[in-house]
Amino acid sequence: MSRPVAGLWPSPITPETLVAGAVGISEAIPDGDMVWWAESRPDEGGRTAIMRRSVHADAPAAIELTPKDSNVRTTVHEYGGGSWWASGGVVWYSEYRDQRLYRIETSGANAFVPTALTATPTTASAWRYADVRPTVDRRWLIAVMERHDTGRHEPQNVLVAIANDGSERCVELASGADFYGSPRLSPDGSSLAWVEWQHPNMPWDVTSLHVARLDLGGDQPVLNDRQLVAGGDAANVAIVQPEWSPSGELHYLSDARTAQGDGWQLYVQGKDTPVHVVDGELGYPPWVFGLSRYAFKPDGSIVGARFEGGLEYLDGSGVDTSDYSAFHAIRSDGERLAWVAASFASGAAVIADGHTVAEPRALDMDGAFFPAPERLSFPTGSTEQVDTGTAMETAHALYYAPANPEATLAENERAPLVVMAHGGPTSAARSQLNLGIRFWTSRGFGVVDVNYRGSSGFGRAYRKRLDGNWGITDVEDCVAAARYLVRRGDADPQRLIIRGGSAGGFTVLCALAFHDTFTAGASLYGVADLEALAGDTHKFESRYLDSLVGPYPEAKQTYIARSPIHHLDSFNTPMIVLQGSQDKIVPPNQSRMIVAALEERGVTVEYHEFEGEQHGFRQASTIIKALQSELDFYTRLFA
Repeated sequence: MSRPVAGLWPSPITPETLVAGAVGISEAIPDGDMVWWAESRPDEGGRTAIMRRSVHADAPAAIELTPKDSNVRTTVHEYGGGSWWASGGVVWYSEYRDQRLYRIETSGANAFVPTALTATPTTASAWRYADVRPTVDRRWLIAVMERHDTGRHEPQNVLVAIANDGSERCVELASGADFYGSPRLSPDGSSLAWVEWQHPNMPWDVTSLHVARLDLGGDQPVLNDRQLVAGGDAANVAIVQPEWSPSGELHYLSDARTAQGDGWQLYVQGKDTPVHVVDGELGYPPWVFGLSRYAFKPDGSIVGARFEGGLEYLDGSGVDTSDYSAFHAIRSDGERLAWVAASFASGAAVIADGHTVAEPRALDMDGAFFPAPERLSFPTGSTEQVDTGTAMETAHALYYAPANPEATLAENERAPLVVMAHGGPTSAARSQLNLGIRFWTSRGFGVVDVNYRGSSGFGRAYRKRLDGNWGITDVEDCVAAARYLVRRGDADPQRLIIRGGSAGGFTVLCALAFHDTFTAGASLYGVADLEALAGDTHKFESRYLDSLVGPYPEAKQTYIARSPIHHLDSFNTPMIVLQGSQDKIVPPNQSRMIVAALEERGVTVEYHEFEGEQHGFRQASTIIKALQSELDFYTRLFA
């Protein structure tokens, strides 16, 4: 075995490995003997294509249904999701370049030719659509619409019905709430359920579930007899993912506190207690549309993906899923189940009734590069509390030790450590293969992916622990994770790196501005100035800071006190900053201002702004350059 210095181990996992031939499989939808799924392709400019294949074992290879120049992506809420739906051999999708809805049929005279269903807006991409579902008679599509040309200070979100005949008719069904999500039709098509919420709430704070009778008998659809099913301001709970059972009962996930805890559990309309309880929780914050964490078998029994202790499990499927550690897009067409599954050693696959329809990408590498991480729970609080053993709270993480079958740590050598702060911040460390993490561990770095207080998967109280404390508790937990691994002998205290994107980038900047634990940092499209963000971000998150920091401008002094841009006196840690030029969620000025301020102070800082990239990097060339630049930056620092 060779003994190169940890951090410099030779590795076959290169930046090119992350994108060459890589596809990201997301949503999957069963449709009779066919299964549809979405593939994002970094080496094709990050575009998303819709694929379809028969579920039969001897079926021909999958075919792409959308045109080669198409990019299936909606920008409702900017984050998108729920950009397509398929049923009865037909797919409806949002085209990224114009945000219009299109239909593709797979039989008949117009097979495989896109038909535009929505009109061209007066302003480019001003009308956007998400979470489409066809009515039972297939004359209409029900969807969330976001209008950017109303003359208001922010876009307007409404529920609409869109004609499926190409006439470009669009009928408003419901309006008045700040946000709408998850429109779901009952099996007989007579009722429509949906979730709505108001500023300053996010959809994991306080929402309400509504149902109304959908009248399709006239010239256009009409909603009648609207009623509140669950949630609302008085209830102070987050209702997510309404679904109808085969027998027509309306189910939903609620994080109301019960004797079983405060995680998202399954309820049915008319009952105040959960009808299906799991260890952990079923729900996940709907940052994007179209999330599906449970589905019904034909007999009405539940198949659900639960999150427990940092890992995911699929219950009720009737097939062995023990080889996987992550599950999403759990869906049924009434007869067949399909889902997307992944493990710590393999990428996403599409599964239908236990049969693999779309295989994960073949990496052709020794499995020793991909051991499962260790689940950590560690004491957290202020640095003084952690160091004196008086910390009273607990945080969680997934720890990936250095792993390379051709190299090992020298005797008494400690590995450099990368502390990862996920985005959101109401998100979670993913329990599946992340080649970006293995890029580091295969070179001799340890990586700890922190589920800091505020993360999802540990119940409502843990998720809400970040309220009023963003930039404090998340940072404390990242610091505590690093110090915990140093005390345990797993990490070199002189080579501690913290990296994160978006909200995680803010955590990075706060850690470097207010603490002296780390020796290097990487901020990917991170927040430097909370005041600037409060006035310069998109509608979906425009009031998110009310809960994370405080209402603005009433809490102006807190915004200043928490913003790294105002606390550079002790900011001496070298840092690399990576940013997309067209980011509307965390605009480029956030990265530019911190870089300029650090350069003026003489702090080592390296900046890369990628033309055409938005929030999160999608293009292969960007992903390669960003990762290689980051590695080179650390190599120079630790040489």
